[in-house]
Amino acid sequence: MVEHHLRRRDIRDERVLAAMLVVPRHEFVPEEWRRQAYADSPLPIGEGQTISQPFIVALMTAALGLEGEERVLELGTGSGYQTALLAEIGCEVWSIERSSVLFRAARDRLRGLGIASVHLIEGDGTLGLPEEAPFDRILATGSLPAIPERLLDQLVDGGRLVAPVGRRTGQHLLRVTVDRGHLTEEDLGLCRFVPLIGEAGWSA
Repeated sequence: MVEHHLRRRDIRDERVLAAMLVVPRHEFVPEEWRRQAYADSPLPIGEGQTISQPFIVALMTAALGLEGEERVLELGTGSGYQTALLAEIGCEVWSIERSSVLFRAARDRLRGLGIASVHLIEGDGTLGLPEEAPFDRILATGSLPAIPERLLDQLVDGGRLVAPVGRRTGQHLLRVTVDRGHLTEEDLGLCRFVPLIGEAGWSA
């Protein structure tokens, strides 16, 4: 997966590549999809949600520009795969999941794999987690119609937010950097994610 789907598509962040070599992606997909776990495609995980294709996961993680000690807020735990990668890189991770079913499954899965440096919260990820802010990085694993101001307010100066933003049918992957109150927005390309449901996101 790493050699064929990531390095060949210009993913160069060695921290990200090393994490994706270590974290067992097949543990984060339902049994019936395990044979396809390392193919470069999204897979269903239940509750109308998916685990993103490896290339997109790598691209988004690399876009965060991690050194390994950041406080990261993840919006949408899903299967817990992205959460596990962030933890493997060395980040302290807070991850919010709206679905009770996915929340419990991810919690049990991460515990079973011995991944302890994460804080899982059941709730509305579009609101962020102001009581634990500020964060060095924020990563949205579902699409947003726009970037909520309240999320940007939860970043440190110099912090970054990476999120798919646009319509339900397609989005642009954006990286927003906060620098002394000034926002720099970069478009990392077209993408298509499931919607992030919540007060500051999409309606159910």
